[in-house]
Amino acid sequence: MMWKVLLRGVMVAGVLACASLSAQAAAPRDGSHDFDFARGAWHTHATQVLDPFDGGTHTVTMDGTKTARPVWKGRAWLEEIEADGPNGHWEGATLFVYNTKAGQWSQMYVDGSGEIEAPTIGSFKDGRGEFFGTTTYKGRNVLVRGVWSDITANSHRYEIAYSQDGGRTWATAFKAYLTRLK
Repeated sequence: MMWKVLLRGVMVAGVLACASLSAQAAAPRDGSHDFDFARGAWHTHATQVLDPFDGGTHTVTMDGTKTARPVWKGRAWLEEIEADGPNGHWEGATLFVYNTKAGQWSQMYVDGSGEIEAPTIGSFKDGRGEFFGTTTYKGRNVLVRGVWSDITANSHRYEIAYSQDGGRTWATAFKAYLTRLK
């Protein structure tokens, strides 16, 4: 009889330990400061790929400024972009909002004409941010992935890629190299 009580005690302790570990594993990391690196004014050198699924040989390059500032004590960020290229002046804004319950960011981009893109959702891990969603390319819905990488105090990269095969392969559609303005 004693061994049954002891066994039950071990089982209960094991179940409680597993539940505790499971709750800890399920708790998202606090990423509410992931975009702190982006604060301030940046020079942006951007390349838009006009034919990402057809070789990516046709591009347009732009240079301009990106300014980012925190909202809601850093749980959201507003980014304003202005750039000039061969097709003229381009303006856009991006709002990033952190969902504390999910431990993820959403990104909503609006171009200067007021057109709003579908949001992408993602998070940062090991100094790299990846966000995913869908967009329309030439009348077709495709997957879209935005990636922040090579993040330092004075520079970072941002790239957008599209996939038309469910994420097996990705084609670069936009890339920007940003350096902090002094």
